[in-house]
Amino acid sequence: MKNLWRYLLLFFLLLGSCKDLKRDREESQRELAARRDLAEIQAEGKLRALIAYSATSYFLYRGQAMGYEYELLKRLADDLGVELELHVSGDLDEMLNELRKGSVDIVAHGLAITAERKQEVAFSDHLYLTEQVLVQRKPKGWRQMTRDQIREAMISDPIQLIGDTVSVRKNSSYFKRIRNLSREIGGEIVIDTLGGNITTDEIIKMVADGKIKYTLADKNLAGINASYYPDLDVEVPLSFSQRIAWALRPGSRQLLKATNLWIGKEKKQDDYYVIYNKYFKNKRSFRRRVNSPFYSLNQKQISRFDPIIKENSRKLGWDWRLLASLIYQESRFDPEAESWTGAKGIMQLMPGTAEELGVTATADAGEVIRAGTRYLAQLYNNFAHVNDSIQRIKFTMASYNCGYSHVVDAQNLAQVNGLKDTVWDGHVDKMILALSFPQNYNHEVVKYGYVRGLEPFQYVEQIFQRYDHYRKFIDREEPENLSLAGS
Repeated sequence: MKNLWRYLLLFFLLLGSCKDLKRDREESQRELAARRDLAEIQAEGKLRALIAYSATSYFLYRGQAMGYEYELLKRLADDLGVELELHVSGDLDEMLNELRKGSVDIVAHGLAITAERKQEVAFSDHLYLTEQVLVQRKPKGWRQMTRDQIREAMISDPIQLIGDTVSVRKNSSYFKRIRNLSREIGGEIVIDTLGGNITTDEIIKMVADGKIKYTLADKNLAGINASYYPDLDVEVPLSFSQRIAWALRPGSRQLLKATNLWIGKEKKQDDYYVIYNKYFKNKRSFRRRVNSPFYSLNQKQISRFDPIIKENSRKLGWDWRLLASLIYQESRFDPEAESWTGAKGIMQLMPGTAEELGVTATADAGEVIRAGTRYLAQLYNNFAHVNDSIQRIKFTMASYNCGYSHVVDAQNLAQVNGLKDTVWDGHVDKMILALSFPQNYNHEVVKYGYVRGLEPFQYVEQIFQRYDHYRKFIDREEPENLSLAGS
């Protein structure tokens, strides 16, 4: 019995010790995160940004990653000279907590600058001004009613909300606005709190579908969504103008300074306002996008060729989303595409290659994809000595772009320069770039001369960058035993 008590005591001591170690480790990580600033970000070469899936922030449309925050983040990362590493928020209510924990460097979300939030985080200079409006349904049969009848049937003054229910996320600025509005008008407005995993766009749709009665939204978001849901009214303002900005850790002073300098420069350029208008003002484009089956927040499709791409990717042993990214890079899924070099079709096959593969002028997109995939398989087999599957695929893609012989030249040049000829990243890719210069393409180990190395270098890089977006939005729906399983 004594031994039992001794073991139990030892167990609880060890348990307590493990908890202490975990707590110490978490505190250490928070301390490191608090000290992470521009110098550390540039040394690592990555800006970690938290973003949300939404109809304006970040989405996939016709094979291309798009979104207001996404486009601006790319421009910010370029300005800082670093890569953009996107983290997608699964809970909008926890975004600022993720920032405080050090998981990310910046929260790129349309956050209203409030006094309460300023006690927790540092805000960038504002990106734009907006105001909060009430989102409500117009009455049934409103098209047959006069303007006065419609107004009579709806909320037109905040006082009319007393005793009624408004649905918003708890940790949003909308929640605080409704709470404060209740105090201002001297009557209770019931607040129905929604989960942090629901975006404002989705909440607006819930009003349109009649699942909830009212919500609040920024005027720009409400307006662009109301263009798709004509039964919605978004004309009743419930706040003064608010500044919308991004959030950073208070300790990231240099990053904040650099971000604000960048915002100042951006606001002097037309592109800054073109990007805003594209996502918040272009109603026709918004409606076309939301109606498209190739819109990632609607249906999980990349292109109309997805079934053919999936079928042929299995023969390659590649993730179909990676093959789709390559095809987008080649033609943007346009079967009629033709380049200045004479490459044609959805896989941009050169005439000689097309002839070898038996592709005729009358071949449809499916036949061309099958032929292009066979060609990729031939190239892939040429790199059987490359053990790492990802590296092998990158060699294959580079060969597809600039020719197998040029890639072999780059491998030979890698050997001469003490680099690994079976590793693309940081080794052979450097040599493909080097083949643009006479001292390299005239080297004795180089048999096929000059190649514009930037093209295959960017080709491989951009395909994998796009693939990363595809993986975030589109399910693989394939067995997990292929080349890129778990990658």
